[in-house]
Amino acid sequence: MRIGILGLGRIGAFHAETLSELDAVDSLVVADPSADAARAAADLFGAEVAASPQALLAAGVDGVVVAAATDAHPELIVAAVEAGVPVFCEKPVARTMTEGVDVLKAVAGHDVPVQIGFNRRFDAAYAAARAAVRAGELGKLHTVRSTTLDPAPPPPAYVAASGGIFRDCSVHDFDIIRWVTGREVTEVYAVGGNRGAAYIREAGDADTTGAVLTLDDGTIAVVSNSRHNGRGHDVRMELHGFDDSVAVGLEDRLPLRSVEPGATFPAGTPHDFFMDRFAAAYRAELGAFTEVVAGTRTSPCTIEDALEAGWIAEACTLSLREHRPVTVAEVRRG
Repeated sequence: MRIGILGLGRIGAFHAETLSELDAVDSLVVADPSADAARAAADLFGAEVAASPQALLAAGVDGVVVAAATDAHPELIVAAVEAGVPVFCEKPVARTMTEGVDVLKAVAGHDVPVQIGFNRRFDAAYAAARAAVRAGELGKLHTVRSTTLDPAPPPPAYVAASGGIFRDCSVHDFDIIRWVTGREVTEVYAVGGNRGAAYIREAGDADTTGAVLTLDDGTIAVVSNSRHNGRGHDVRMELHGFDDSVAVGLEDRLPLRSVEPGATFPAGTPHDFFMDRFAAAYRAELGAFTEVVAGTRTSPCTIEDALEAGWIAEACTLSLREHRPVTVAEVRRG
């Protein structure tokens, strides 16, 4: 099949490399506002260059991957759907929830699949944890812990435009909690602090946060996030039930140092980047998209899914700002 890629920055170039290695993909068409970036990708992966998104969509592509800046997501998703081209778009759907809802309304009624990029759904360990929960192996859940700790903060321009740590970082934890447990979040309470880069504070954001989520069956989920984790990129999940407990990320490259006498675990080189931690998941995610394009699979992460995680992020943002519990229903009304 012939796949188009819109946007060839860090993640777009990474996706181009991954797609070029998939057996289902015969050729690539790329487009980027930077002609140099487009040409570099074309030279590296044998891709065809399109002069614009419109030209790319008219170039006979079977599917399109949107890896452009967030502001461009709504327009590009809608354009692809209206052109009848299945689309994969990195999260978020849009910068704001209002825009995201508008995208959902704009594509309603079109029989064109849209897949939003939440890569943890394609990680083998998260999938195994989900299977264990769904099979009842843990019994009734009582506690979930989900962690995303980055080794270093993103640049100032990214922070200023991201919408905040809950919307650009924690949202991965929110999505995976919903996906693994099969439950919805009803209420949140969030706290945050600033003990690192001054530009994060100046942008009105926190660099370290914690959130307690109440799920619709009474399970408590605790989410921890930070922009500053000196030992590496730490992404984990624990699920504790009345019968058993399981962990995701408890492996030799875990960025954590034990001080127990005689302990040798973990012994590997710590993960230091999300592309390193989730390389296999990204490959599986784009492999799934080729199945969506081929019509052999429905979208494994819809716009509706992405918006559900977004509403939780909105509730946490409001909770942090007003120092109080916030229900997800409250921000939906807003």
